[in-house]
Amino acid sequence: MRRIVIVGAGLAGLRAGEALRSGGFDGDLTIVGDETHPPYNRPPLSKQVLTGTVDPAECLFPAERLTATWLLGTRAVALDPSAQVVSLHDGRQVPYDGLVIATGCRARTWPQPVPAHGVHTLRSLDDCLALRKATSPDTQVAIVGAGFLGSEVAAALRARGVHGVSLIDTAPHPLPGLGPTLGARVAQLHTEHGVRLHLGTNVSRFAGGSRVRALYLADGTRVAADVVLLAVGATPNTDWLAGSGLTLHQGRVLCDERCVVVGADRIVAAGDVAAWTHPRFPAPVGLEHWSNAAEMGKAAAASLLNDPIDRGVFAPVPTFWTDQYDHKIKSVGWFMLGTDHTVVEDDHDHGRLVVEAYRQGALVGAVTVNKPRSHINYQRALAAALAPAS
Repeated sequence: MRRIVIVGAGLAGLRAGEALRSGGFDGDLTIVGDETHPPYNRPPLSKQVLTGTVDPAECLFPAERLTATWLLGTRAVALDPSAQVVSLHDGRQVPYDGLVIATGCRARTWPQPVPAHGVHTLRSLDDCLALRKATSPDTQVAIVGAGFLGSEVAAALRARGVHGVSLIDTAPHPLPGLGPTLGARVAQLHTEHGVRLHLGTNVSRFAGGSRVRALYLADGTRVAADVVLLAVGATPNTDWLAGSGLTLHQGRVLCDERCVVVGADRIVAAGDVAAWTHPRFPAPVGLEHWSNAAEMGKAAAASLLNDPIDRGVFAPVPTFWTDQYDHKIKSVGWFMLGTDHTVVEDDHDHGRLVVEAYRQGALVGAVTVNKPRSHINYQRALAAALAPAS
């Protein structure tokens, strides 16, 4: 194998490239990325970069250390696995012996037309800078979606001094995937910091002509808005694979437990764009988390370099976090698979919370707030439970 192409210049693609080099690959390495920016760290976008406390340049990874041909500002538009060629938007074709698919996701858009001005999404560095430029203390901002991104942005805007921030979701509480106990705590936290919550309802229409002025909710409420952020999920970037014959699962590239694309032994996938077989999940799973992108990029590279018999199973314990105000919320394991939940600690005065998730009597996940040591202990316990018997 002398030519490897990585499509996707985000965290997963970068870590895959680094792992290929450290794993002994000394051939031609080409990395294709649709953004003009070199690889950068995305979590600060909805927090420190948005508030202006971190300069965008500080988010850049030291990608120049990776010896590769970088094709930035370049989109892959097609894949021919039989010919082993990636086609680019400018007409070029890049041949490969091995391929890493790490194209990530893009922000999901609103299903109906929206005003041309004032409606934002937040996925890229340019998105973040556009949202920051559009907001000031006097701006009325409506955030549609109270998941991780929407809640983080609400907290960041309040920290920046934006007075009018509204958070809207069809769920009865923010961060719906982490259960009602944590959701209630986060709802109270946002209310205490001046965020107006509109929960258990959805947006019926946008008002304002070419520039948004307000949102109308299904319950009849009018929410004033000079700026709207749509934080309603993500769509895997797999359009370019149409006609390739690769199998998709819920829009993601389907892989086996070793990150190898099903039916294509010379192709691996990593990060948000991939769905793979994990022993703890009943169906192929895709995880949109920073740590998973980093770990899966390394694992996919190892599988591409190794013979099938030597490829390891990729079965991490998922972990992710969100910072909101002075609260660091961390989730570990498979909290969403839990059928029973136990509140181990609830100390509102000190901003601490620990909730465990169980399934059929076994611990499957935990959520902690401002309890870093507990998070580490849960991660170790769940990893030990997943480890094969010696």
